[in-house]
Amino acid sequence: MATEETRYVEELADKDDFSEWYLDVIHKAEMAEESPVRGCMIIRPYGFALWEHMQRRLDDRIKATGHENFYFPLFIPESFLRREAEHIEGFAPEVAWVTRGGNEELTEPLAIRPTSETIIGYAYARWVQSYRDLPLLYNQWANVVRWEKRTRPFLRTSEFLWQEGHTVHRTEDEAERETLLILREVYQDFIERDLAIPVIPGLKTEAERFAGALRTYSLEAMMGDGKALQIATSHNLGQGFAKSFGIQFQDADGERKYAWTTSWGASTRMIGGVIMTHGDASGLRMPPRVAPIQVIIVPIWRKAPERDAVTTMVTEVEQSLRSAGIRVRVDWREEVTPGYKYNDWELRGVPLRLEIGPRDVQAGQGVLVRRDTRARESVPVATLPARVTILLEEIQQSLYKQAWEFRQRRTYRAQSFTELSERMADRRNLGFVEAWWCGDATCEAEIKTRTQATIRNIPLNQPGGSGRCIFCGRTANKWVIFAKAY
Repeated sequence: MATEETRYVEELADKDDFSEWYLDVIHKAEMAEESPVRGCMIIRPYGFALWEHMQRRLDDRIKATGHENFYFPLFIPESFLRREAEHIEGFAPEVAWVTRGGNEELTEPLAIRPTSETIIGYAYARWVQSYRDLPLLYNQWANVVRWEKRTRPFLRTSEFLWQEGHTVHRTEDEAERETLLILREVYQDFIERDLAIPVIPGLKTEAERFAGALRTYSLEAMMGDGKALQIATSHNLGQGFAKSFGIQFQDADGERKYAWTTSWGASTRMIGGVIMTHGDASGLRMPPRVAPIQVIIVPIWRKAPERDAVTTMVTEVEQSLRSAGIRVRVDWREEVTPGYKYNDWELRGVPLRLEIGPRDVQAGQGVLVRRDTRARESVPVATLPARVTILLEEIQQSLYKQAWEFRQRRTYRAQSFTELSERMADRRNLGFVEAWWCGDATCEAEIKTRTQATIRNIPLNQPGGSGRCIFCGRTANKWVIFAKAY
């Protein structure tokens, strides 16, 4: 029978049932819950605090590359979406429409923003007149709506939060450099350094390309069950949207030319990535750089005189950690035992726990416990801020190393379609399969039909040379990543 101290852990679904475990962690760690609207979620304060820290750190990177934030309306006229035929065709099944305002029928239906290329393109056509106006480097933080049929919290919801960058350039080369700058120096750097999630940057196939784009690049991450998560994308839109919306400029040679545009985005899907990459049988494991709480202090006492001494030290330690820039909270609850608190905060993934009891007060120390390894150490009060800072960085690096090593163990090479099929059917050892592909969309489609695996991307880091296509056996010069995906 579960005790008060252990019931949080024991109530979590077994991680072998990854889908149920994921939902359990989200609900019991109070990250999010279902809303009355199908497919939408209520992000609770703890989950939103994680998003806020992620947003700040990513926003700083975006601005450091010369981009500015703006904001566009949630509603987009139907005629705007229809100007770019491939774009509207790609999004049509997911678009939610507003057809009435109050008691009146609208003269033109309004799409609830699935993405903003069209309405932003309309404005850019007015903002750009000369090559001297370029480049335009803008980004917005917003919510979008895509009417998903099958939803899962954070990973795929009908409404979600994200940032979407939209830029305009003079040449294709400039647009391509922008696309890769965002992919590698903004997204990859943030996801690997701050979220501790290793990713594979690469080019999407034509079948997986963003509707209306010239080229789409993605970052693919491996989750704890071996499935892939497309965690961020960056698109070179070419001149398609510029031609649809008349984004033209007079160049230095006096000619009127169409601009080259890009768009790129990352969303609350990254929260799902953090949970599924780092979580364990006891719940979340938060990367310290984005953790809402980096240190939880658990005061311990039995008698009133002990409480006074413990309270005094805890208050002093809390202030010293806070002054050192560490996000700290004290769990003063008296209705539950310390053991219950330990499990509660382990479930929520707080990187460090600091225990302070009567004996610690006498010794002038605190006991630090790591969430990633559960290693314990006694630290003098005077050196706690310095030691905590060191341990938080060690935990950050440890989580990345563990995730990278897991991906390495679950990445396989296949020489035949049979081998690929067997790997995709092995649920307990699911992972990425590297193989040669001839570039033929028919082979790609057949593999997807027979195995439910897709080409996640064509990694930018190619081995060179050539081989035999994993499906048809023809000469192939594209080394790709196959995986089942969220």
